[in-house]
Amino acid sequence: MAQAQEKESFAALLEESLVSNEGLEGSVIPGTVISVDSDYVIIDVGLKAEGRVAAKEFAQPGQKPELKAGDIVEVFLERMEDRHGEVMLSREKARREEAWGQLEVAFNNSERVTGVIYNRVKGGFTVDLTGVSAFLPGSQVDIRPVRDVTPLMGNPQPFQILKMDRARGNIVVSRRAVLEESRAEARSELIKNLKEGQVLQGVVKNITDYGAFVDLGGVDGLLHVTDIAWQRINHPSEALQIGQTVDVQVIRFNAETQRISLGMKQLEADPWDGVEAKYPVSTKFTGRVTNIADYGAFVELEPGIEGLVHVSEMSWTKKNVHPGKIVSTSQEVEVMVLDVDPQKRRISLGLKQCLDNPWDSFMAEHPSGVELEGEIKNITEFGLFVGLPGEIDGMVHMSDISWDKSGEEAIAEYKKGDVVQVKVLDIDVVKERISLGIKQLSEDQVSAGMAGIKKGAIVTCTVSRVLDSGIEVMANETVPGFIRKTDLSRERSEQRPDRFAVGEKVDAKITTIDKSGRKVNLSIKAREVEGEKKAMAEYGSSDSGASLGDILGAAFKSKQEEQKEESGDK
Repeated sequence: MAQAQEKESFAALLEESLVSNEGLEGSVIPGTVISVDSDYVIIDVGLKAEGRVAAKEFAQPGQKPELKAGDIVEVFLERMEDRHGEVMLSREKARREEAWGQLEVAFNNSERVTGVIYNRVKGGFTVDLTGVSAFLPGSQVDIRPVRDVTPLMGNPQPFQILKMDRARGNIVVSRRAVLEESRAEARSELIKNLKEGQVLQGVVKNITDYGAFVDLGGVDGLLHVTDIAWQRINHPSEALQIGQTVDVQVIRFNAETQRISLGMKQLEADPWDGVEAKYPVSTKFTGRVTNIADYGAFVELEPGIEGLVHVSEMSWTKKNVHPGKIVSTSQEVEVMVLDVDPQKRRISLGLKQCLDNPWDSFMAEHPSGVELEGEIKNITEFGLFVGLPGEIDGMVHMSDISWDKSGEEAIAEYKKGDVVQVKVLDIDVVKERISLGIKQLSEDQVSAGMAGIKKGAIVTCTVSRVLDSGIEVMANETVPGFIRKTDLSRERSEQRPDRFAVGEKVDAKITTIDKSGRKVNLSIKAREVEGEKKAMAEYGSSDSGASLGDILGAAFKSKQEEQKEESGDK
């Protein structure tokens, strides 16, 4: 009876033990190390059988486990016993279970976890979270796309768990979320302490035509192209590249809009300081052409110091030529400093001043009065431009082409390309003008003729043209003159221009002399009146009883006799 009761009690205890032990499978339990060899660690977990765990699960690769008999370790109970009657245990699964528990706590509390990126997979990377593998999507690696992840691999760093499913063993983590959170904290701290003049270190984030955006650690600032360097930079990419670390100074900061303007050149000495002493006026220097515009060319004298050679200062002779036809970009040229304005940061330079002035050379070799031969380069409404030695042009004004013809008539006789003889009349080196003359090559017959006559003189004229208003004549064969209709005779009936013929000779009295107009006005009527007065004075007066006909008849007879004598002498 007692024996039967004892059997029943033992069976109940065994069943109770089996039931309680069955609940241990799939859980982490403590165990005592019984023995350690090179391959296995024997562990007693308090069950009817002991278990074996591979020694490598307790050590780093290539190292021996630091265990000894009696040590207490946690292991994962996979099965109560295998076909050999041993308990199946795992140290790695125990670590994984422990890690999962810690990761779940971190996930629920939105805490960061530490992991190591160790492999690249499709769409991203795998991360070791202290024994548990997690997936890191490529979009979650960094705030900006990362071309090379190699520097990030193998280094412990913080991650944020985005999703986790213990049943499926899936964990998705993000490094970007950690960076964004840190960036927000850094941004807030940076904005709080930011002030103009502050020097910061940043990374070039983006490059545009007008400048570069620099990441200062949570906040971006604009580095304008004109503030990158003192020297001319046509595009920011000439001096910067994306990802480059640069030192910048805060030039302006608007706390309301949080706009930050940055500068790099401000960290260097201003090359314009003392520029007047470095580049005195009238001094020659060698520089490099950096840019060419319609109005001139910019020449760099040193990094950060540029001067402008205006198109008018580029050549002595090429006046209406684009600067690009005279110099080219990157060309080394010699220039002269013409003016320096430190306030406006401007230097005026001259290119032609470093070359011989052809106007000086021409004046030295061809003084006024010299006769030359040249080709007509251009014809304008006011004169002829003639090519001269030294690749310069002189001008024959329309009034200096002919003594006898009007300017318009004289110009019409010439065409471009004609070779003409000219005389140098005047040279103005400052205004770069040379006055030439063609008519000065011959004597002015009109001026010579006018020099030999006086107002009131009676001269013999040849009719050259008959007009309704009078007749045009040549006085003494050289001086142009005009006799008005009312001056053709004392008698009104005889004041008819049509009674004169071209080529006919007449005597007339000079009434006015117009030297500037190069002509004289004459009167036959005045000559007749003067002749009458002279005859009356010589042959008597009407008061003595002589008639006017008698007096004039005697005068005419005397005149005829004089003319016969002159003819006989001839």
